[in-house]
Amino acid sequence: MEEHEYPNGEITILWKPKLCIHAAVCVKTLSKVYNPKDRPWIKTENATTQELIDQVAKCPSGALSIKK
Repeated sequence: MEEHEYPNGEITILWKPKLCIHAAVCVKTLSKVYNPKDRPWIKTENATTQELIDQVAKCPSGALSIKK
């Protein structure tokens, strides 16, 4: 399955586009990190590691996950 990695130096956010249901929880929770119109659309440097971990835990489809 296609997977994209977005590291911040401590963790890496993994995004699996085929699992994404576009509920936009990520965009609504951390708009400074997630912007679907930008490339790359995930900018991990715009939040703390804990903010990223907390937000990824709210992803309803499991399209976002954390790799340590």
